[in-house]
Amino acid sequence: MSHSVRRHLNVEIDAYDETIRRWIPGYERMLEEAAAAVAAVSPALVLDLGAGTGALSAALLQHPETARVELIDVDPEVLDQARIRLAGYRDRAMFAIRSFDDPFPECGAIAASLSLHHIATLAAKQDLFARAFAALVPGGVLVNADCTMPAVGAERDALYRYWVDHQVAHGIVETQAWQHFEEWSSEDTYLPLEDELAALAAVGFEARRVWNAGPMGVVVARKPESAPGLKTTTTGC
Repeated sequence: MSHSVRRHLNVEIDAYDETIRRWIPGYERMLEEAAAAVAAVSPALVLDLGAGTGALSAALLQHPETARVELIDVDPEVLDQARIRLAGYRDRAMFAIRSFDDPFPECGAIAASLSLHHIATLAAKQDLFARAFAALVPGGVLVNADCTMPAVGAERDALYRYWVDHQVAHGIVETQAWQHFEEWSSEDTYLPLEDELAALAAVGFEARRVWNAGPMGVVVARKPESAPGLKTTTTGC
């Protein structure tokens, strides 16, 4: 998988963190909720998938219960920004230029913010969920902060309206707000929440959405402490 934030979003990297708040409803609260859900399991290692400029990792590392975070991204330019942001965390923050299609090491939690919507199909996303389930220790969590969207209907229309209204309230012209969705659609796929929850359950997770602001939400998927075929040791993560 290759991805460039600068090319996809047509935004300068050093302006990304300000711009994303104008685009995404509840952005800061979403990161806080995701980080708190991860901290609740006191993981020794968290993988931040598609970590970008490190905003989610910064929220994760603010919790002392989260020992270390490995930021994973294919875009070296955004990881350079993340290194600057997280310099004060020293060896608690690690950086890896690689795809989240690559194998995951054993870990206590896996987190993602606005990155898994780059997976184009439900089948491919369920494959990632299965690999995450295998990598997590029993009791570990996959926490996904992202957009979900009904396939059709009035609820879909209302959620897009909510999203546009947020952008307009933050100084974006309405026609440009609608144009954003068209531009982003070349790389972004927003799936229905119920489909994502079903895909998580199919690989063994206990999953639910714990917070949302319009189409943005935080889904927490927990690997059971014990289940047929699962290891029971928590050593090493």
